[in-house]
Amino acid sequence: MRDKGPRQLTYAFHMHAWKRDVLRRYFPTRRFVFVPFHLSETRLRRDWLDRIDLAAAPEFFVWSLNLPPSASSFARRHAIPVCIIEDGFIRSAVPHAGRTPPLSLIMDSQTAYFDSRTPSDLEHILQHHDFDADRVLMQRALQGMETLLSKGISKYNAPADPVVPSYGPKKKRRVLALGQVDGDASIRYGCPIPVTNQDMVRQAVAENSDAEVIYKPHPDVLSGVRHSSANLAELAQICTVLTGRLPMSRAFETIDHVYTITSLAGFEALMRRLPVTVLGAPFYAGWGLTDDRQTLARRTRRLTVEQVFAAAYLLYPRYFDPDTGATTTFEAVVQDLRRAVVPAFSNREPPAWQPLGPYGVLGWRHVLTPIVAAVVRRIATAEDADYYRHHPIDFFRERPQSAFRAVGRLLYPFDAKPDQEPL
Repeated sequence: MRDKGPRQLTYAFHMHAWKRDVLRRYFPTRRFVFVPFHLSETRLRRDWLDRIDLAAAPEFFVWSLNLPPSASSFARRHAIPVCIIEDGFIRSAVPHAGRTPPLSLIMDSQTAYFDSRTPSDLEHILQHHDFDADRVLMQRALQGMETLLSKGISKYNAPADPVVPSYGPKKKRRVLALGQVDGDASIRYGCPIPVTNQDMVRQAVAENSDAEVIYKPHPDVLSGVRHSSANLAELAQICTVLTGRLPMSRAFETIDHVYTITSLAGFEALMRRLPVTVLGAPFYAGWGLTDDRQTLARRTRRLTVEQVFAAAYLLYPRYFDPDTGATTTFEAVVQDLRRAVVPAFSNREPPAWQPLGPYGVLGWRHVLTPIVAAVVRRIATAEDADYYRHHPIDFFRERPQSAFRAVGRLLYPFDAKPDQEPL
């Protein structure tokens, strides 16, 4: 039940429209004010920062490391707490993030967990928590790892597929190189020295001349959702390149060694007791578990896989019931993981007709919706088209590509009303 008392004033940055109802449901004691995407620094200061009610002791929520520089400076100057939000390590019951309510969220008061430039709350836990004295936690960690391994649970979880491609007969050692998405934030902020997928594969091949090296591109690359600069045809000349979908839970079968840059799947390999070489500096590197090619001197402890699991899966994230928004536990989420999920905006009605505002006089722009939706479906996905129908203005305002935002300005030349709750 929603708390009827005063609620924490929270300015939220870089929150897509579909996440807003989710955040309100997950954090009922907060009153959210959602700051629009892609504001100029001048407009951000003039229309937003200069109008923030400092007397209300506000806080900032930001999705990942996307807080604009002027907002960051403003927060430091006025001692406003900043919380970095990210998906947790058990994210969804679908094979990608999509737009479904996350099963877990990370709330970090320092930086994102993948940012190796400075310690995160997760790194602080790993460096300082007394795991040996926390017997209940460690028992939960042992049982939790066993559950994930026995049920084949990963960060993203597709329904079981009875027909899974295999690597074929094994004739020699097998090395798996895990691909990631180009421009992935964990690579940009988790590699003191930049590394590419191409670099990783070539290094795996050079260091394992006696082995069959298998490169597994990121699923979003295989599906065409994301671009990869890795030349798959060129890599196929020196290793085996997977072109079919293989669930992460099956990808480690018959594998003897794993190479990765910063992927969470590297830790999933550690849970299976496989040797892992990391070319970046993910959260699980630097604790004596991995073959590290880049080091962080501040990580000085030696930890077990179970201790890292306890920190990353039990102490660090918060788990939620996606239907009610109630906080729950790792164990409850894992137990109920296979239930059906739908996009977060599915229960929201598309914008109703309105005579003025961004839809024009007499709301004539509403007639554009089915036409534009058909175009979006053709050049993107059916889910994108559905999202556009529910959030026409935000769909364009949120695009990272300036050309798409320009199209949105042309179609909807007026701003929507600020998305915030009343006092």
